[in-house]
Amino acid sequence: MHPFDEITVDQLRAAGSTKWTMFPDAIGAFVAEMDFGVPPAVADVVRTAADTQAMGYLPAADRAAAKRATAGWLARSFDWQVPEDNVHLLPDVLSAMRIAIQRFTPPGSPVIVPTPAYMPFLTVVPALNREVIEVPSILEEDGRYRLDLDAIDAAFAAGAGLLVLCNPWNPVGRVLTRDELTDVAEVVDRHGGRVFSDEIHAPLVLDDLPHLPYASLDARTAGHTITAVAASKGWNIPGLKCGQMILSNDDDVAAFAPYATDAGDTVGLLGGRAVVAAYDKSQDWLDNVVTYLRGNRDLLVDMVDQIPGLRISPVEGTYIAWLDCRELDLPGGPAQFFRREAGVALTDGNLCGAAGEGFARLIFAMPRPVLRKALERMRAAVIGR
Repeated sequence: MHPFDEITVDQLRAAGSTKWTMFPDAIGAFVAEMDFGVPPAVADVVRTAADTQAMGYLPAADRAAAKRATAGWLARSFDWQVPEDNVHLLPDVLSAMRIAIQRFTPPGSPVIVPTPAYMPFLTVVPALNREVIEVPSILEEDGRYRLDLDAIDAAFAAGAGLLVLCNPWNPVGRVLTRDELTDVAEVVDRHGGRVFSDEIHAPLVLDDLPHLPYASLDARTAGHTITAVAASKGWNIPGLKCGQMILSNDDDVAAFAPYATDAGDTVGLLGGRAVVAAYDKSQDWLDNVVTYLRGNRDLLVDMVDQIPGLRISPVEGTYIAWLDCRELDLPGGPAQFFRREAGVALTDGNLCGAAGEGFARLIFAMPRPVLRKALERMRAAVIGR
């Protein structure tokens, strides 16, 4: 038995995260975090901080170490050579997205969000008094999604200034290929647009595919991209709030320089030190997690096949499953139905954009016996309705 299999629902509820306390009578599968704890090196950081009462601001030396660790991880993992000074520490990916919109796009210009999308992409933009242009992506017969490049092109032509690119793609599980990314670059370059590339799930590629940082493709993409990465998904430390924004051209570095200090001061000591522990000392832990997630993904595919009328998009990366429930025509929507009838808490697909109507998002980064129980409950609810 794998050690992750031994983690119980009672232990997860006792830990107190939103995922397991918002619906105390349901299996939590709606918040994108893992149920596998954290790497020992990260736990040591937190334990040492408590023992030494180190809860203050992040010192300059630790800030530099976190930037250096990020650059080293990008080089080792993706052969992307990023100068340390081009790495900026921010609390999370959405902080980087706000900066990309406010600092690197024309004032008032709309933002293109391909859908289905990570839910906050559709709320952060209007909160900044910008229009969201939803571009529904193309769903192939095999359940894979591809970007609608013609619609993205039209949105840029209509005045949009920024494309939000999510790769690996939350919630549909795609890992975009070099050809796909190059096609995106041609559209963006033709209109002089910008790209915000959310690559937070880059450590979690499950198939034998490379993750290709969009900005690393060529001079064009380096010139028009702001990239966000983090250790929060791969090493399960979202609560420590230390993401990284990567600037990949000299003009952007210069333009952001007056704001860099204030932006970086929003990161705490624990988060900065945890980034070093994750990137520099916890690759083996991540490898073990990815192997376990592959097994969960395979179980998920097998069991979804046993639920009449339910389909799943192929999951190439992330620990997120995108379930097509349209054929079931579930009353109140999929999330409400499965929460009420199966005791499984999912995210309703309509929160991911209009293209998500009739779908549901399921987080499968949980102990395998718990995942099996969730899917058994869902199958019984569908068959018994």
